[in-house]
Amino acid sequence: MSELFSAVDALVASRSPLPPPAERKRLRQAHGLTLDEVAAALQVRRATVSGWEAGRTEPRPPEREAYARLLKQLAELYPADTDATAPPRDTADTQATRTAPAPPPDVTPTQPSPPPPRPGTKKAAPRKAPAAPTGTEPRFAHGPLAVLDADTDRQVTAYCVGGLVLDVPAKSLPALLEWTLTDAQLGAEKLHGCGKDADPLLVLTEAACRRYGLPVTLSESERLTGRLPDGHKVLKQLQRADWQLTKRGFGPWARIYRPAQGRRRQCVQLCIPSWNALDTRTWGNAAQLPPAELARLLGTYARRVMTPRGSTAVTGLELMTALNPPTRASEPDDTGKRHKEHRPGSLGEHPIDCAPCEAPDGHPLLADLPRFHQRGPAEMLFEEAYDWARELTDAECMRRYLVGIDVNLAFGAAANGVVVGLSQPPVHVTHPEFDPTLPGAWLVDLSHVDLSRVLAGKQWRRLEGELLPSPFTPTGERPTGPAWYATPTVAYAVELGYDVAPVEAWVRREKGKYLDAWYKRLRNAYVDTMADLGVGEKLPPGEFLEAMDGYKQRDPQMAIVLDAIKSTVKGGIGKLRERARGGGWKPGQAWPALSRPTWRPDIRAAVISRARVNMHRKMVALAAATGRYPVAVLSDCAVYAADGPGPLHVLPYDAGGRTVPGSFRLGVSPGMVKHEGTQTTLWAEEVREKHGQFLNLARYIKTGEVTAKDDGE
Repeated sequence: MSELFSAVDALVASRSPLPPPAERKRLRQAHGLTLDEVAAALQVRRATVSGWEAGRTEPRPPEREAYARLLKQLAELYPADTDATAPPRDTADTQATRTAPAPPPDVTPTQPSPPPPRPGTKKAAPRKAPAAPTGTEPRFAHGPLAVLDADTDRQVTAYCVGGLVLDVPAKSLPALLEWTLTDAQLGAEKLHGCGKDADPLLVLTEAACRRYGLPVTLSESERLTGRLPDGHKVLKQLQRADWQLTKRGFGPWARIYRPAQGRRRQCVQLCIPSWNALDTRTWGNAAQLPPAELARLLGTYARRVMTPRGSTAVTGLELMTALNPPTRASEPDDTGKRHKEHRPGSLGEHPIDCAPCEAPDGHPLLADLPRFHQRGPAEMLFEEAYDWARELTDAECMRRYLVGIDVNLAFGAAANGVVVGLSQPPVHVTHPEFDPTLPGAWLVDLSHVDLSRVLAGKQWRRLEGELLPSPFTPTGERPTGPAWYATPTVAYAVELGYDVAPVEAWVRREKGKYLDAWYKRLRNAYVDTMADLGVGEKLPPGEFLEAMDGYKQRDPQMAIVLDAIKSTVKGGIGKLRERARGGGWKPGQAWPALSRPTWRPDIRAAVISRARVNMHRKMVALAAATGRYPVAVLSDCAVYAADGPGPLHVLPYDAGGRTVPGSFRLGVSPGMVKHEGTQTTLWAEEVREKHGQFLNLARYIKTGEVTAKDDGE
């Protein structure tokens, strides 16, 4: 009789009622379950559950009874007439699910919900509601990028921004490119009305590389060249399908395209993390994240900054052009046709020569110099960040601690409002009258500037000048004669109350605030990401320091995004004077970067000059008000001796939260400061005894770990 009962039960189970496909998906999403979790519980493939939710297939015994039981329990928790009991979801993900249009038949969304948060993760309310990850254009409904993974059955899945998952039907790399441009609905809208839409980005996991015939890692020779060899079978496939590669070939960040047809671009970018596309120095452990989490991380960066175009340095440079395109459409001519013309305020679409003093060693402009000639300050513009330290005074040795404070996004803050030359080459003038509004390089003697007597605000102040670094040199040493300086440096000498008499100059009369839009976008990206990590704007000093305590542990993925944003700022500024790389180059020969309109060492010099001057101005204001002087400065970090271990023992705040005007202020905004680290004075004495009196303590104040070789940041 029991066998008969079992047979009856099996017969009933074979017809277990199931809700409609759309309801199945709703119930899974409401409980925060992923397709992988459901598939693992039912011991089936993820694609099988995807088919059930899409209505393409129906479950069969014995899985049908278990699936029906799961859906029945979920329906009791989340009735169809209300979603009040559903767990809260990220605003951006919710908007994406509501606004994404129905996909074509061969593109099946199968996972609209993001992975559940890690236990213990604390997410603060953002500064403002984040924008939806999907574009307003239906062409970009699924976001700017996708992370592709393959399972053991060679089924390829695309994990998109907002938790969306697409089934990928492509069996080869050329077919994958076709699918991306025709059906995937990936990409991003242009950042400026005169610019171009961002091309879709595909991130290939190791499994996806194997699926499409690509090596999981590059060989030693391929790593040296940074690309696959020309005869590789995948390159032959692309060639037969009329796809082309850019000059950098098929490397970690490959761009594959066909010539544009009218206004329609046909270009797809690939990112291959296992080929070191996501450098650990910038992206941490991002390459080891599961596909859905990597899509969230890169998607957040793409939404707040732009779709990555390579390293963060390359992306920082590309962002400048995306926000300030070199050309625009002209007014219609007599025939009604528009033409491409220069857009005012941009750098133009053609490179321009720099001034001889701005050229780095090896530049073609310097080809006539004698071999091994070393240019001095009177021949070369040398605007770099601070690397300065001094001995502690007796009074400072009596204090117990050394406290480091670090300027947030210092080079970004310096780029805000800086006036630079635009699309015209520099003009040489002799014995000019200094004009602080004119960008350029000036040969002038600033050795007479005495830091013991300066204008602070509108009053002359007496300071202990030997305890301050010079604002005119990266080493902090006082200049000894004429030298080349960028405009912000010379303007600061005038601000301190001293006359200047330039001998000659290279000036740029076409000028503008080229980097303002770039700064604003990166500033918002930085502040929004800090808000995600629980550090909001306009916090009182004490609350700010408390919020900063362990902030990166609250969401490790957002901490990676934050580091990438900071690297985008520094790297983008550095790329403005990219040096020659690779074998075969000889001094005096041109290198590829010189062909870019954005190869502008003068702009880099102006930003770094302004950052160093900003740092010095804050140190002067603090010294004039409190008598505190830095003992070491490294780029955007200054170290002070203090009686207590925190920044509030260095920076004076009154009961109303006000501090010294023009000095350092605690806060999250770029240009404000945070706590970098604290060590004891005894630690400083020990490491200097071991490594030398002029070791820069600012380099090691964060961790206290000192390497044998002081080789810079």
